[in-house]
Amino acid sequence: MTARRSSNRVAWLAIAAVGATTAIGVWVAAAGAHQGASPTAASTDGASVRVVPTTPTVAPTPGDTSVPPSSVHGAPRPAITWRPIPFGALRRAETLAYARRHYGLNTWRLSTPRVIVEHYTAGTSFASAYATFAGNTAHLGELPGVCAQFVIDADGTIYQLVPLDTMCRHTVGLNWTAIGIEHVGTSDAQILHDPAQLRSSLRLTLWLMGRFHIGLANVIGHGESLASPFHRELDPAWRCLTHADWSHTDMQVYRRDLVTLARSAGLDIGPTPAPSTAGLTAC
Repeated sequence: MTARRSSNRVAWLAIAAVGATTAIGVWVAAAGAHQGASPTAASTDGASVRVVPTTPTVAPTPGDTSVPPSSVHGAPRPAITWRPIPFGALRRAETLAYARRHYGLNTWRLSTPRVIVEHYTAGTSFASAYATFAGNTAHLGELPGVCAQFVIDADGTIYQLVPLDTMCRHTVGLNWTAIGIEHVGTSDAQILHDPAQLRSSLRLTLWLMGRFHIGLANVIGHGESLASPFHRELDPAWRCLTHADWSHTDMQVYRRDLVTLARSAGLDIGPTPAPSTAGLTAC
């Protein structure tokens, strides 16, 4: 870690701690993105790597408006801009058919999220990522197109694209139970070195962890998807598909930052987990 990176992290963690502490006790581009092959597309749903062993408007929470009487740690909800992509009856039907084929589920709903998957868009603007997700273009020969529940711009603005009860296609094997968070950028390092973007990402992730009782071990990078105990894929040809974005090494840094932010606000989310090999034997 460079001295500059260390000082940057100290600065934004201090700022984040003030905001989080204040809120405690009050009651947080082109088709194929993130699955895809376009040079400016995101890496969603995992098509490019086959692993072989050897002043924003604050968003509502559409479709999931209830506020729980308590959460795991009571983290505050960050400011979220509601920027919905088209997700009408046809796309819901396509998502249901996808869930049947790949998970044996008869629903387009994301009912009980157990995993949060961090991604980066492999592009340089929110507009290009939004266009990809809104376009609903078939990928790997299947509809619906790719999407993620959230996109975080380089300036730290958090955009929500679909309701929290809506399944998005962003990570093969985990879409049935995972919330996807995209970061505008072209590498893990770029996001880790962007104080505004990283601060928003940690705050959003911490809030979602409390909102849905998701443990730190289940906050993962796309590149860690095959090791998740919740990974399941019925199509043998897709079972070992993943992406390289958010490697295990960089996610360990990200999870340590989550722990630091939580502790600075008096919250306990547990220690940084050890590496998991669950699910890898199937590949």
